Amino acid sequence: MKILIPDGVIERKIFLIRNKRVMLDRDLAELYGVETKHLNRQVRRNIQRFPEEFCFRLNVREKIELVTICHRFKTMKYSTSLPHVFTEHGVAMLANVLNSERAIKISIVIIKTFVKLREIAYTHKELLLRLQALEVKYANHDNKIIEIFKSIQQLLQQPKDTRVIAGFRTKK
Repeated sequence: MKILIPDGVIERKIFLIRNKRVMLDRDLAELYGVETKHLNRQVRRNIQRFPEEFCFRLNVREKIELVTICHRFKTMKYSTSLPHVFTEHGVAMLANVLNSERAIKISIVIIKTFVKLREIAYTHKELLLRLQALEVKYANHDNKIIEIFKSIQQLLQQPKDTRVIAGFRTKK
């Protein structure tokens, strides 16, 4: 069973909420080929497998913000239930509780996407740190170059004759 997911589909379904990359229950249910209520039922039945760092419910403010940001969540606007969101580890745990071949294969693809996003973020962070280090290193170079030019100009100026003549002078 080969599962084809177009590039970028999973990346667009990952959000940053509470400083964690997460996916909504409805998006995961769609990818796994199950109903959202079935997915959430399996989470409730196996709640010990889903601590707060694996799965949590959005609060009302977060739900409203998500509906505002993404037009595809407009049906969620008037829903009375708050959606679950799953971190990378929660996605892996879902594959265990759903226990289907499709869930396992989709979870592997999703986890690879999470890893890819983490690597991209790490690369950008490393690049940012390098740029900051260069900025600090070369911050005073403009002032130092100006000082060098001033010193060169002083060296190039004709010195005034400030010699003191020593010795005896004879009168004529």
